Amino acid sequence: MEFAIQTAGNYEQVLAVARWAEDRGLAAFALPDHYLASTSGDRAAEPAYDALAQMAGLARDTSRIRLVLLVAPITFRHPAVLAKNAVTIHEMSGGRFSLGVGTGWLEDEHDLFGLGFPARGERFDRMEEALAYLRASFSPDSPDSPGFQGEFYRLAARPVAPLPGEGFDLVVGGTGSRRTPVLAGRFADEFNVFPAPVEEMVARITRAREAATAAGRDPDRLLISSSGQVLVGRDREDYQRRLQARAASVGATVDDLEAHFAPRQTPRGSAEEVRAVLAGMEEAGVKRFYIQSLFGPDIPAIEETLEMLEG
Repeated sequence: MEFAIQTAGNYEQVLAVARWAEDRGLAAFALPDHYLASTSGDRAAEPAYDALAQMAGLARDTSRIRLVLLVAPITFRHPAVLAKNAVTIHEMSGGRFSLGVGTGWLEDEHDLFGLGFPARGERFDRMEEALAYLRASFSPDSPDSPGFQGEFYRLAARPVAPLPGEGFDLVVGGTGSRRTPVLAGRFADEFNVFPAPVEEMVARITRAREAATAAGRDPDRLLISSSGQVLVGRDREDYQRRLQARAASVGATVDDLEAHFAPRQTPRGSAEEVRAVLAGMEEAGVKRFYIQSLFGPDIPAIEETLEMLEG
């Protein structure tokens, strides 16, 4: 399994982590796409930045590492805006950009900024249309450019330029167990499957691969990835110390933190235990894991976590 890093912060912070990840030879550097950094306390007081703007900067200020937006809620931007940003950043990066798309899930940030937040079913309908729109807009420049006509979005059947070119990947990610895998199989180059019990991950990955086959696509070309926070200690005692320290740092109890981690299937425990969890994911088909930095853009903490995971 290859490792990647996902973190957030101001531009100088994320640039430092991206360059460190590039020098270390990691598979990718990812940014989340949120307008709220936290839902606790004064929700708007903690800085949150526009991920696409930061990605454009990283495209010029790094040279080798894959840059991944993980993932853009379809509720934030029209797919035309996503498409134009994606092709621009991909070109600026020299062919290293991956655009992730999801339904959006954090209702608080929509309420705070006055963004529409339709019911879950409609958000999935919109994502399906957005993915079809994006694929149509990225189709080869020819008189047969298909365009797209849906309930929510429309793209004229005319060639669109520029095209993203070689190396561009479309990513579908989310927690959905049925429509998300199917949409990933039909449209995506990478399926970012949220951590779950191994049997559930196998079912979602199988569903994505079957959808790819049904759509006439090669299921073996679908990169399966996962992402999540990781809390690891050198042994069980060290893990308990780190768990207590983390809980204290966020003003929570250990039980509070465990209650937060449990439904997210956060890999946690001793290095041996966490490596076993990741090995189970790999056996299920996961080829890349994005470590969501639990301590923010703190390079020494990220490095320490990686060293323990790599053994």
